[in-house]
Amino acid sequence: MKKLIILSLIACFSTLQLQAQVKPEKTENNMKRDIPKISDFPTGEENTGFAQYFTGKSYLAPLTSNKGLNVPLANVTFEPGCRNNWHSHTGGQLLIVIGGEGLYQERGKPARHLKAGDIVEIGPNVEHWHGATANSWFSHLATNGSPASNENKWLEAVSDEDYQVANNQILNESTKNGNIN
Repeated sequence: MKKLIILSLIACFSTLQLQAQVKPEKTENNMKRDIPKISDFPTGEENTGFAQYFTGKSYLAPLTSNKGLNVPLANVTFEPGCRNNWHSHTGGQLLIVIGGEGLYQERGKPARHLKAGDIVEIGPNVEHWHGATANSWFSHLATNGSPASNENKWLEAVSDEDYQVANNQILNESTKNGNIN
């Protein structure tokens, strides 16, 4: 009986040890599960084509494919802390916030706190940046005016200091208004 108990314990220990050593492989699909669902729109793929113009990771999901329609629309999702560089669009841009919390700032103006349902109308050649707050994922739909001739002019990265000031500004506004999450 003693031998049977010892053999059973050895078998259990061996099984537990094997299970502890077998970790799920971290595939792209598993990593995507780490992105919270903050809207009903697809998150898309990591935005590697424009990564040089972003601090942090963003994801891009084109939502329209008919170029003849002349209304390109995409969902852009930012991880917490991610923002794009200062930039402008020769034909302007429209952002529709669909999830999370974000920031939008035009050069020389205070940052704006963005939440689902907010719409940002960006005039032609207005230098600006947008992205997630430090503690929240953020998604917006984006479309550009005059898409056939609209060009992006990418500028310098938003400094960590300026980004922190923008985050502190919206945190102070939330505290002042009693909206602490």
